Amino acid sequence: MLKPATSYTELYDSFEWTIPSQYNMGWDICDKWAQKEPNRIALYHRKDDGSIKPISYGELQNSANQLANCLTETGLKPQDRVALLLPQCPQTLIAHIAIYKIGAIAVPIALLFGEEALAYRLRDSGTKLLITSQDQMPRITPLRPTLPELTHCLCIDQHPGQDAKQELNWQRDVIDQSTEHICHPTHADDPALMIYTSGTTGRAKGALHGHRVLLGHLPGVQMPHNFLPQKGDLFWTPSDWAWAGGLLNCLFPCLHFGVPVIAYKFPKFDPEAAFALLQDMKVRNTYMPPTAIRMLRQVKNPGSRYKLALRSFGTGGESLGKEMLHWAEQELGISINESYGQTECNLMLGSCAQLGVSRPGAIGKQVPGHCVAIINEQGETLSPNQTGIIAVKQPNPVMFLGYWNNDKATKDKYIGDWLITGDQGYQDEEGYITFVGRDDDIITSAGYRIGPGEIEDCLIAHPAVALCAVVGKPDPERTQIVKAYIVPKEGIEPDETLTQDIQIFVKTRLAAHEYPREISYLDDLPMTTTGKIIRRKLKET
Repeated sequence: MLKPATSYTELYDSFEWTIPSQYNMGWDICDKWAQKEPNRIALYHRKDDGSIKPISYGELQNSANQLANCLTETGLKPQDRVALLLPQCPQTLIAHIAIYKIGAIAVPIALLFGEEALAYRLRDSGTKLLITSQDQMPRITPLRPTLPELTHCLCIDQHPGQDAKQELNWQRDVIDQSTEHICHPTHADDPALMIYTSGTTGRAKGALHGHRVLLGHLPGVQMPHNFLPQKGDLFWTPSDWAWAGGLLNCLFPCLHFGVPVIAYKFPKFDPEAAFALLQDMKVRNTYMPPTAIRMLRQVKNPGSRYKLALRSFGTGGESLGKEMLHWAEQELGISINESYGQTECNLMLGSCAQLGVSRPGAIGKQVPGHCVAIINEQGETLSPNQTGIIAVKQPNPVMFLGYWNNDKATKDKYIGDWLITGDQGYQDEEGYITFVGRDDDIITSAGYRIGPGEIEDCLIAHPAVALCAVVGKPDPERTQIVKAYIVPKEGIEPDETLTQDIQIFVKTRLAAHEYPREISYLDDLPMTTTGKIIRRKLKET
């Protein structure tokens, strides 16, 4: 845990990693508390009818032990892969705990993936058992002939009287199991969790993490959440529990600290419903991707319409931008703290307004325990304000073990002792790091290198713009031109006059070489399941 400090320097300098050699994530986020305080609430399950079911650590432990015994009976062994195709619900958490306790590897998969992406992840990971819901089985059944290693499917909601077609179901095969289970002895470096990269470019790769990854995330969660845990903290995120943001930025660290989490499945993110949930549940802590925050901005007068109890508001995944930070301070009366990382090495940069670490436009500074620098392709550290590769020094407990069955890609992820993120940025004299863009998103126009983030931040400030994305379009004269894709606000009909107004808006606020020479209007933007814009698809249009 981070020690109380009065300055960032004191906070950073006083931190030391303490990683035990033997460690199990499932024990940490469940059994540890169940043994001490079995009635302590771990989860509040908000159902579709609005009712709330509290779930204690003791109940979690009993259910996870039953599932662990069921999984063991199927023949699963340590380091076998178990995929989870589930929403935010208690069974998802129970499954994670059980998988870790038997020493297997959890492979979370987002529900939004199509059949090809789903089949690829199940096949590439060599998944032995899939835990899912009955409504997903029609998607799985046609894929089974192409998945020879998938021996079992377990449905969380299939009733015993239904035709199970030789599949497992929770009511018949789990709930009658013993609630006693001995946790498999695992070491901190033993593999536990495999999260596939979002695949904005090329084939998705399975980033394999050890049990230590949870401990590695703790300072990166505490810092942007103003020293979580505090008395009365209650956490909710709309982020899918199938990716690092939902699991490792929110769910697992909260359970480690004993902070209860709200589980609620949003069929589709609704900003009004999100504000209502924050108010009604008296949420104290939240984490949302920038896209969700930009959708919140479309709600009129939220500060006066909703009584919020927020103590901390975190975001990450891509740059939020100055405009959104100012909006949150003015409308919600809260500072949003940004954090930065990626599936392979997460939460190594962050902000903490409470400690004075906050600068609009910048991500923040190094999280205690991490050494982050801007380097060139030779691995040399660059001078302040020089743009280069954002890199993290190894060893580091939050760092992945490697890509699944892809040694070459793992090797290519490093330059010497530096893990390279593939993102461009620069660091100023005070240590603040600013994200410029991914290597493949940088726009080269008439000799200028332009990051899309600054332009998007400017565009979102225009009164007609709801969402936007910027890419480089090939141009014979300039190499590339800046092209913007814009989702207009409700009631706005785009025309040439609006296009010219937006172009002048950017040109006068930024620079003549950065304004979008072309603008296309869309109903929505292509996004990954983690809420990041897929610029590759925009470039293909």
